[in-house]
Amino acid sequence: MGKKRSIAGHEGVWAALASAVLFGAGTPLAKSLLAASPGQAVPWLLAGSLYAGSGLGLLVYRRLKNLPTPQLNRGESFWLLASVVCGGGVAPVLLMSGLTRMTASHASLLLNAEAVLTSLLAWALFKEHLGRRIVLGMALIVAGAVLLSWPQSGGGASLQASELWPALAVLLACAFWALDNNFTRKVAHVDATWIACIKGLSAGLTNLLLAFLWGAALPSLAGMSAAMVIGFLAYGVSLALFVVALRHLGASRAGAYFSTAPFVGAVLSVLLFGDAVTGKLLAASGLMGLGVWLHLTENHAHEHHHIALAHAHEHTHDAHHQHEHQHEHEHESNGGSVVPAGTAHEAGHRHSHDHSHAPLSHSHPHFPDAHHRHPH
Repeated sequence: MGKKRSIAGHEGVWAALASAVLFGAGTPLAKSLLAASPGQAVPWLLAGSLYAGSGLGLLVYRRLKNLPTPQLNRGESFWLLASVVCGGGVAPVLLMSGLTRMTASHASLLLNAEAVLTSLLAWALFKEHLGRRIVLGMALIVAGAVLLSWPQSGGGASLQASELWPALAVLLACAFWALDNNFTRKVAHVDATWIACIKGLSAGLTNLLLAFLWGAALPSLAGMSAAMVIGFLAYGVSLALFVVALRHLGASRAGAYFSTAPFVGAVLSVLLFGDAVTGKLLAASGLMGLGVWLHLTENHAHEHHHIALAHAHEHTHDAHHQHEHQHEHEHESNGGSVVPAGTAHEAGHRHSHDHSHAPLSHSHPHFPDAHHRHPH
């Protein structure tokens, strides 16, 4: 049974880490675009450009691949809409606002708070299990975030409030992205590129409209193109990979692996833009790094019971998918390709259709994915 985790679990881990690298690189690059275009409306304009790039890029990809449009029920549509508002409408504007008045390296590391908040919400709202190792890692990440956001000067209250706002804006962005992660978890079985495309187009158009209503000037072609390319990679491709991670790992574990993103951003900020390597930055990096290591080295296994379940998602015939295919052709009800009967599913062929799970009790290492959301 351990093999099941090694296949699906490792696929989720690599997807989360790849997503983290792309998103982490986007923070210092977005900072450079903000520095080149000062102005009050720029955070909305840049957020809109980044997300528009992600949505349009994935739309082109889906058209080239001729991928079908998934069909969502009312409940799934609600969760997707909620994730778009939180993660595509509110969070990126808060992040851009914070970036206007703090270094990219500090902002990058402060984004580690997203993993902590994602885990807390997954535990509080969706009852995902959090072991002692995960909780201790979260505490270390929080300690690093507090250290980074602490005001440097000993001035008056108004000065401290002014210094606190950029860090608070980034932390609020993390809170909305944490909500986004948990809401997206509810539809993670759906085609990841379609989810990322819809979120990108919706958030991009909304933020661009807000920017122009606020008085933003039309950006240069070069500036808009740069923002859209960065957005396609750091938001579009990254989000599609993160949805895959959510599918296999659950929200809290996917968030833990994704929390390596700030380190990518911090390193690039130092190497490319000359941000200072301060004692506070090193101390916060050490605390957060230890917290991330505790998350990445978790091993969760115990006797557990699967209840009878019927749903549709992409799968192979592993220990949790032992069913027969009765029709000559099966079509993916949630968007995908037609699978001929007789295909060697047992050899690992990935396919999707409506299927049922019989009750099952066994023990193996696992994550809180769609098949392992059980009480402890």
